[in-house]
Amino acid sequence: MYQMDRQERRMLPRQVCKKYCQIAGTLFMLLFGALSSSQAATYHLNPDRTSVRFAIDHFNTSTNMGGFYDLNGKFEYDPAAKTGNIALVIPINTINTGNKAFDIELAGPDFFDAQQYPLAAFESTKWYFSRDSNSPKVTRVDGELTLHGETHPVRLTATKFHCSFSHLLKKDVCSGRFTGVIDRTKWHLNKYVILGIAKDLTLNIQIEAIKQ
Repeated sequence: MYQMDRQERRMLPRQVCKKYCQIAGTLFMLLFGALSSSQAATYHLNPDRTSVRFAIDHFNTSTNMGGFYDLNGKFEYDPAAKTGNIALVIPINTINTGNKAFDIELAGPDFFDAQQYPLAAFESTKWYFSRDSNSPKVTRVDGELTLHGETHPVRLTATKFHCSFSHLLKKDVCSGRFTGVIDRTKWHLNKYVILGIAKDLTLNIQIEAIKQ
């Protein structure tokens, strides 16, 4: 499977928002253009049921929460071979905390800087499965997160992952929830750390994908 090099990952979030669809399409072709040699099934993410939510401690008194939506991506999944691959493209300007003024502040240059870095991206590097030979379960996904012009490894724990046939869609559908904690300062998101707002950011990723 094709792997983006560091230069490609750095370039991804620097593109202007109006080129989002072109970039996302190019990413998908690079990542999933050579599936003929793989037995893994290919799934397209359902953007209506896929999101990346975050939570961060606020001066040890409350928790700020929000999320990114309208994600695009694909993944391959073969439980028999215990393999998987996933790529997500995350538009930063979809950020929603329930507070419009706070959304604008977070999308601004002091935080995620959506104007300069309109896209984030996640690409898995390794999937982990349970030892159950009859019905292996996804337990963890490691990958690389490109955000704010930086790319660093992240580890996500699968709290739920299940695939079944949808009688409504007449196709197989997989859904899952993954969680992990990142040190936001590695991506140069340093605002207010010195004042006591936590540098650890909890990510909760929800996906639903439809077999092609």
